[in-house]
Amino acid sequence: MNKKALVLSSGGVDSTTCLSVAIAGFGRENVSTVSIYYGQKHRKELECAKKVADYYQVPHYELDLSAIFTYSNCSLLAHSTEEIAHESYAQQIAENGEGKVSTYVPFRNGLMLSAVASLAMSIYENDDVSIYIGAHADDAAGNAYADCSQAFTDAMGQAIAIGTYNQCHIVAPFVGINKAGVVKKGLELGTPYELTWSCYEGGDKPCGTCGTCIDRARAFAANGVPDPALEGK
Repeated sequence: MNKKALVLSSGGVDSTTCLSVAIAGFGRENVSTVSIYYGQKHRKELECAKKVADYYQVPHYELDLSAIFTYSNCSLLAHSTEEIAHESYAQQIAENGEGKVSTYVPFRNGLMLSAVASLAMSIYENDDVSIYIGAHADDAAGNAYADCSQAFTDAMGQAIAIGTYNQCHIVAPFVGINKAGVVKKGLELGTPYELTWSCYEGGDKPCGTCGTCIDRARAFAANGVPDPALEGK
């Protein structure tokens, strides 16, 4: 079987860095990306995922899983009555204790990986497929996002390998490192961070105060470089 890669792409820092890693390892001609619409409050991240795919000239797919989250009141969803928290994940955990944060979408990564495995078997019917996900250690810290942990990605990887006759494999290259480490790797590979979007809000500019904006800013600062997406804004 030929070896292919399918990258779960949110249009943000982590998944775009995953795409850079996959292309470096497999060659652009063997890589595709897929984004998920799950009912989020804006489409900025989906638009950025498409721009990133166009930048690398790889096929891009989009799946709609929004109906499954109809009954969730997670603050990231368009129909939610909850406001997005504007403080770091560490602050949220300090205030509320360890465990899921308000922006955790119920079993989202599990659902996405399952759907992407099905897509992989459809578009790469006779190939060995590595499914990339950008989960990293900062997201799993304090059990903020249980579906970003090493234990979770290992378990899902095992289940998907079994269920796909060992055709599909989960690759989580950053699950053991923090976001600063992700950015470090991306800078080495020339990842087009200027095309990415991380903010949970859908304005013209990132809000700078939600959990993911704070993490992103710290990651670039730790590497001693400005965030390319903010230059000139």
